[in-house]
Amino acid sequence: MSTITNPNPAQTPAAQIQTSERLDDEPQIVEAAPETQPTDSHELANADHEEKGAAQIDHGQTEVRDLGWNESPEEVPNPVQMYHVKALPEPPLGGLDLNIADEEEFSPDKLRANIERLYMTVIVGLVNFWKHIARLRSWRERNRTLAFLGVYTVAWATDFLVPTIIAFLMVLIVYPPARTYCFPPAPIALIDSKTGGVKKPNAGVLGSDNSLTGAPEKHQGEAVEQEASNFVNSFTSIAISSAAGKHPQGDPHGEEEGASSIEDRAPDPTNLAMGAADAKEKSAGRQPNAIHDKTKEPMSAAMWSKTRPVMHIIADISDGWERFANALSPTAPFPKEKPRIKLAAVLAPVLLISTFTSSYMFMKMNGFFIGFGFFADPLIWRGLSYLNREFPHWQKLLEIRNTLLKGVPTNAQLTITLLRIGEANKAPLPPPPYSGPPPPNAAHETAGQDLEHLDPEGISDTEMASAIHPDDTAVSTGADKPKKMPGRRIIGALKSATKGGVETLLGTDRLKAAAGAENAKNRLGVLRSGPLPPSGPVDFPSRYRGEKGHAYITTTATSPALSWTTEKEDVDPVWSVAIQDIAEIKKVGGLGWKTKLVVGWATEREVTDGIVVVDREGNVKQLTAVSLREELFNRLVSMGLQMWEAW
Repeated sequence: MSTITNPNPAQTPAAQIQTSERLDDEPQIVEAAPETQPTDSHELANADHEEKGAAQIDHGQTEVRDLGWNESPEEVPNPVQMYHVKALPEPPLGGLDLNIADEEEFSPDKLRANIERLYMTVIVGLVNFWKHIARLRSWRERNRTLAFLGVYTVAWATDFLVPTIIAFLMVLIVYPPARTYCFPPAPIALIDSKTGGVKKPNAGVLGSDNSLTGAPEKHQGEAVEQEASNFVNSFTSIAISSAAGKHPQGDPHGEEEGASSIEDRAPDPTNLAMGAADAKEKSAGRQPNAIHDKTKEPMSAAMWSKTRPVMHIIADISDGWERFANALSPTAPFPKEKPRIKLAAVLAPVLLISTFTSSYMFMKMNGFFIGFGFFADPLIWRGLSYLNREFPHWQKLLEIRNTLLKGVPTNAQLTITLLRIGEANKAPLPPPPYSGPPPPNAAHETAGQDLEHLDPEGISDTEMASAIHPDDTAVSTGADKPKKMPGRRIIGALKSATKGGVETLLGTDRLKAAAGAENAKNRLGVLRSGPLPPSGPVDFPSRYRGEKGHAYITTTATSPALSWTTEKEDVDPVWSVAIQDIAEIKKVGGLGWKTKLVVGWATEREVTDGIVVVDREGNVKQLTAVSLREELFNRLVSMGLQMWEAW
C-alpha cells in the first residue's frame, strides 16, 4: 500500500491528525501491482518489443484476429507445433517451462520423433561441420586454407596453440560475422565430404540448402524433415531385414526376374515385423520354443526397460544442441547478446590458465585427474552420498540448462513463446502449411548464388550449373520405370476384403453408441470424408461422447474458457472449463495404432484424432474427431499462465 505524506509541513499537529482522520474515511487510490509472469517465456510474450511480427501489430479488435486460419496453404505463415503436457506447481529452475519430464512415458512413436529430431539437429549439424573441415583440407579455397595454416604454424611454433584456439572460439561466439567470414556457407548437399569439392546432390538437383540430399521443398525445412522420416524408416527396415534373415545367400541361384513365379508373387517379408525371427528359425528347420528358450523373456524385458532412458538421453542431446544453437544465433524475442557473452565468459578463465600453463604442467594435471578418478572411488562415493543427503536435487542445480544456458530455449520452448505472443496480442498463429503436391524437380531460386568462394579457379559456370540443375538429357533406364508389385492381385483382394470388414465394424459403432457404449461413441466420426470444414481460431468442429458439436475458445469473457456446444447459435454450452483451471492436455488417437494402420491402408482415408482436457479438480473432458486438433492444442497451452512440463 502506498504511504500518504503530509502535503503541507506548516500544519499544526492537531490539523495533521484531523486531516489523517478525514483521509481514513475516504477511499484511497492505490496503484495496481503489475501482474507477475511465472516464467521468462510468459514475460517475453507480454513485453513490448521493438521488433514486431504480424501477430504483434495492433488490430483494434476485441475478439481474436484471424491471421489466415482458413486460407490456402501458400498464404499461411511458417508452421509451429507441440505435444502432451502437464501443469507444474512451481516455476522451473531454468526460467523456461516445457522441459521434458523425468518420468516421461515411453512409446515407440515418441522414440521415432526423438530420433527424427536428433537427425535434424545433431546429425545434420555434424555432417555440415565435417564438410567445412573437408573444404579446408582440400586446398580448393587456397587463400582461406593458407590463412588457417599460417596462424596454426605460428601458434604451434610459439607454444601458444591452445590459447589461440580458445581465443578463436571466443571470437566466433561473440561476433557472429566472424563465423561467415572464416567459414563461408555453402549448401550441404553440394559439397563432397571426401574431396571437399563440388558434387551433384544425391537428389539430382539442388532444391534445398540445409538438407543432406538437396531434395526440393515447398516450405523451409520440409526436405530435412522428410530426410529424418526416411532415415528412421530405413533404419527400421534394416532391423526388420536382420530379424527376418534376408540375405542373398538364402535366395535360389539365379537373380533374373521371373526365375520363380512363387518368389515373384510373394510379398516382401521385410515388410512384416510380426514373427519375423520365428519365421527365420522355422525356415531353417528349427522349431523355436519359448519354453526352452530361457533367454527370450529376460532379454526382451531388459531391452524394453532401457527404452525410456535411451529415449530420454536422445531427447537431452537434441535439447542441448538446440540450446547451444539458440544461444549462438538467438531468435527474437529472446535476448541476443547475453547468451553469447555468458558462453565467452566461461572460456575466459580457460584462456587465462592456458596462457600460463606449459605442456608439461598440462600432462601432469591430466595424469593426476586420471589417477584420482581410477583409485579414489571410495572417496568419490562418500562425497556423492553426502551431497545426495544434504542437497537432494544438486544434480538439477548443476544441469547446463539451469546454469550456463539458463534462459536459452529449445525449439519447443521458442515455439510456445511465439504462440504466447500471438495469444497475448489476440492474434493466434495459424496452422502450418500443407505441402500438397510434391515440389517441382528444379533448383530453388537462389541456387548457385554467392558461391564464388568454392574453388574459384577450378569450377566453371557450366560445371556449377550442371551440379545444381537436374540433368534433362539423361537417358531413362529400367530403374526409372515403375516396378511391378509382387503379389499385387493378392494384396488388392486382401485390401478390398479388409476395407469391407473395416466399414462393417465401424458401421456397428453407431448401434453400440446408441446402446450407450462409451468406446463406440468415441469412434464415431473419426474417418473424415471430404474437405476439412472451416475451423479456428475460435470454433473447432468436434464431437463429445459421439455427438456432433463445436469446441469454442472464448477470450472476451472475464475468464477465458474452453466450451463445447451442439449448435453454433446455442449460447448455453454443454460444459465449460476455464483456461486457467486446465491442469493437463493430452492428444489421443481416434483409433488404436494397429487399427489406424489397418484402416489407413484399407480405406485410404484420414483418421481424425482427439484431445483430452483435465482440470485441477480431476474432471476429464474428451473431444473426438477434432478438426485442426494440433492447433486447438497449441491455443490451449499458450493462453493461460500455466507452466507446462512435456510428458
